Amino acid sequence: MHMRKKKHRDERLEKVSGYFAVTGEHGELLADESFPEPGELWVEVGCGKGSFLTALALRTDGKRLLGVEKITDALLMAMEKCASADCRNLKFCNADASSLPDLLPPHGVERLFLNFSDPWPKNRDREKRLTSRTFLQKYKQILAPDGRICFKTDNRPLFDFSLDCFREEGFTVEHISYDLHASPPSGTTEPFDIQTEYERKFSAKGFSINYLEAFLPR
Repeated sequence: MHMRKKKHRDERLEKVSGYFAVTGEHGELLADESFPEPGELWVEVGCGKGSFLTALALRTDGKRLLGVEKITDALLMAMEKCASADCRNLKFCNADASSLPDLLPPHGVERLFLNFSDPWPKNRDREKRLTSRTFLQKYKQILAPDGRICFKTDNRPLFDFSLDCFREEGFTVEHISYDLHASPPSGTTEPFDIQTEYERKFSAKGFSINYLEAFLPR
């Protein structure tokens, strides 16, 4: 995602600074200090402009929602959206996905959402994909025993690559759909029906949306 620097970014960030998650001296999430209520920790990696998490926060009670985004200007828009909707159970971190094991509590994440991640189409960049085995090994460190990953993309080559990586890393994969809007999965309570900015854009152009859920067998 390439974005032009937002006008008055620092001043605008200061106005919504209460939506930054509280972190410790080593950069780790302090969940009890960040969120007013206890609950499961649900995380979106690469939350972009925040449409998905804001809608999820308005729908979901009793969960701690965290958006992780490395692009500051996108994060600003997400935080302003959150503030406008007055979401009390949603916080944000300006961080790269590679730092997740240092940021998040070991085996403390119940849901990890990967929505329309950068496909990094060139083979030389395959390990940068957020569903590469490199990143899946990081997610294993933070997923709770019953935790699961929910992955959406319009990019079929990325989806096929991801399926292989999940299985090679020992994940069980279910609720697979190659056209989510035409054939939504049954038997899942995950919020797959909440659309992101990219999802609305690509769906309007006729692209099929791919979806899966993955978890580690106990």
